[in-house]
Amino acid sequence: MNLVDILKWGASISGMIAAFLVALDLGRRATGWGFVLFVGSSICWIGGALMTGDEPLWTQNLVLFCINLFGVYRYLIRKRRPRDAG
Repeated sequence: MNLVDILKWGASISGMIAAFLVALDLGRRATGWGFVLFVGSSICWIGGALMTGDEPLWTQNLVLFCINLFGVYRYLIRKRRPRDAG
Protein backbone atom coordinates (compact mmCIF):
# COMPACT_ATOMS: atom_id res chain seq x y z
CA MET A 1 0.00 0.00 0.00
CA ASN A 2 1.46 3.36 -1.02
CA LEU A 3 1.05 6.80 0.60
CA VAL A 4 -1.82 7.80 -1.70
CA ASP A 5 -3.75 4.67 -0.75
CA ILE A 6 -3.12 5.31 2.95
CA LEU A 7 -4.38 8.90 2.60
CA LYS A 8 -7.47 7.82 0.67
CA TRP A 9 -8.37 5.08 3.16
CA GLY A 10 -7.69 7.41 6.09
CA ALA A 11 -9.91 10.04 4.48
CA SER A 12 -12.70 7.55 3.81
CA ILE A 13 -12.71 5.99 7.26
CA SER A 14 -12.43 9.29 9.15
CA GLY A 15 -15.19 10.77 6.97
CA MET A 16 -17.52 7.87 7.75
CA ILE A 17 -16.85 8.12 11.48
CA ALA A 18 -17.34 11.91 11.36
CA ALA A 19 -20.65 11.57 9.52
CA PHE A 20 -21.83 9.02 12.09
CA LEU A 21 -20.88 11.31 15.00
CA VAL A 22 -22.73 14.25 13.47
CA ALA A 23 -25.77 12.09 12.63
CA LEU A 24 -25.97 10.75 16.20
CA ASP A 25 -26.68 14.30 17.40
CA LEU A 26 -25.20 13.63 20.85
CA GLY A 27 -24.73 17.32 21.56
CA ARG A 28 -22.49 20.19 20.62
CA ARG A 29 -19.24 18.64 21.81
CA ALA A 30 -19.67 15.34 19.93
CA THR A 31 -20.79 17.19 16.80
CA GLY A 32 -17.76 19.46 17.11
CA TRP A 33 -15.44 16.46 17.27
CA GLY A 34 -17.21 15.10 14.20
CA PHE A 35 -16.24 18.30 12.41
CA VAL A 36 -12.64 17.88 13.64
CA LEU A 37 -12.62 14.46 11.97
CA PHE A 38 -14.12 15.98 8.82
CA VAL A 39 -11.24 18.50 8.80
CA GLY A 40 -8.73 15.63 9.01
CA SER A 41 -10.58 13.76 6.27
CA SER A 42 -10.46 16.82 4.01
CA ILE A 43 -6.73 17.21 4.61
CA CYS A 44 -6.15 13.57 3.64
CA TRP A 45 -8.31 13.91 0.52
CA ILE A 46 -6.52 17.10 -0.52
CA GLY A 47 -3.12 15.45 -0.06
CA GLY A 48 -4.07 12.34 -2.00
CA ALA A 49 -5.73 14.34 -4.76
CA LEU A 50 -2.72 16.64 -5.16
CA MET A 51 -0.43 13.61 -5.44
CA THR A 52 -2.56 12.09 -8.19
CA GLY A 53 -3.41 15.34 -10.00
CA ASP A 54 -7.15 15.01 -9.30
CA GLU A 55 -8.07 18.71 -9.43
CA PRO A 56 -11.86 18.33 -8.93
CA LEU A 57 -11.30 16.23 -5.79
CA TRP A 58 -8.81 18.60 -4.14
CA THR A 59 -10.93 21.62 -5.10
CA GLN A 60 -14.04 20.08 -3.55
CA ASN A 61 -12.19 19.15 -0.39
CA LEU A 62 -10.59 22.56 -0.06
CA VAL A 63 -14.11 24.02 0.08
CA LEU A 64 -15.25 21.29 2.48
CA PHE A 65 -12.17 21.96 4.63
CA CYS A 66 -13.28 25.58 5.06
CA ILE A 67 -16.87 24.57 5.81
CA ASN A 68 -15.66 22.01 8.35
CA LEU A 69 -13.40 24.59 10.02
CA PHE A 70 -16.52 26.72 10.44
CA GLY A 71 -18.23 23.71 12.03
CA VAL A 72 -15.33 23.29 14.47
CA TYR A 73 -15.56 26.99 15.36
CA ARG A 74 -19.33 26.87 15.71
CA TYR A 75 -19.51 23.75 17.88
CA LEU A 76 -16.26 23.75 19.86
CA ILE A 77 -14.94 27.31 20.05
CA ARG A 78 -17.80 29.82 19.86
CA LYS A 79 -19.67 30.56 23.02
CA ARG A 80 -23.42 30.31 22.51
CA ARG A 81 -25.38 33.44 23.14
CA PRO A 82 -28.20 33.10 25.65
CA ARG A 83 -31.55 32.73 23.95
CA ASP A 84 -33.90 35.66 24.20
CA ALA A 85 -36.51 35.11 26.88
CA GLY A 86 -39.94 35.88 25.68
